[in-house]
Amino acid sequence: MRLLLQQRPEGREAPRFVQLMLQPDLLGGWTLVRETGQIGGRSTVRREQFMNHDSALAALEQARDQQLKRGFHLMFSQGAEAPR
Repeated sequence: MRLLLQQRPEGREAPRFVQLMLQPDLLGGWTLVRETGQIGGRSTVRREQFMNHDSALAALEQARDQQLKRGFHLMFSQGAEAPR
């Protein structure tokens, strides 16, 4: 599952983005990958481990909601259970 959120640029700045991805790990758990940065610039990647899919999905939805409150817009979602 993958979500891409983008913030409208102010002035001549490049837009900022947040990408949230859920990935299964080799031990049956799930990883939430958060990539943030400026388009065309550096980005930061953080990973958070979860024991089950439900808790990972809840964390992804919470992260998405936080970014939407900060003025980001959902640009792309991919995955069978991608939240809207």
